[in-house]
Amino acid sequence: MRIITPLEYGKYYHIYNRGINGEALFRSNENYEYFLRLYEKYMEVVVDTYAWCLLGNHFHLLIRIKEEDEIGFIPSKNESPVSFKPPSGIKNPPMGKTNNRRRYRPSSQFSHLFNSYAQAFNKQHKRHGSLFESPFKRKCIDSEQYFRELISYIHNNPVHHGFTSNAIDYPWSSYQSAISLKSTKLKRTELLEWFGSTENFVRYHQEKRDYMAIEKLMLE
Repeated sequence: MRIITPLEYGKYYHIYNRGINGEALFRSNENYEYFLRLYEKYMEVVVDTYAWCLLGNHFHLLIRIKEEDEIGFIPSKNESPVSFKPPSGIKNPPMGKTNNRRRYRPSSQFSHLFNSYAQAFNKQHKRHGSLFESPFKRKCIDSEQYFRELISYIHNNPVHHGFTSNAIDYPWSSYQSAISLKSTKLKRTELLEWFGSTENFVRYHQEKRDYMAIEKLMLE
């Protein structure tokens, strides 16, 4: 029986999963875009995001679960709900003040993300049943070296799988946001500090690396 490690506040995690039986999770640009909008809606309140990549039948995220006192409270029933209609015009629900003292829970937010996406995907593609493998996979990041290597692994995953020959050319990862000056929800400043500079970040990604240790951990 697979032991599920609970997500702990303040810890960094590699979150990854794939479509059930290897099935495609993203069949069009609209699917990729919709997943990212849902991710922003559900996850921004509970995690900081350092890297992400979406690839056909699987995805990778590198996140930090916020400390409990950094996470807001679920709005009470008397607060006006925010409509959420795919696939455009998405905004996160306002936090504001609330008498309901129940905080958002990271594990519940991941469930909302995957369930909401699966429902929309199934409706669009006229399919039924589970879309993602369950439970989603998670590995706690416990060293600076692991963090840096994992960042490179995630951004170079499209190269590894033959989607592109250079990480910068792949549109469905955080690599371009990490090295640009445009506004981003990515924790870019903190991310680049782990590498010393943008130049070092790019150089690190271009160096040939052996990711066997990371892939071994993913199989455990």
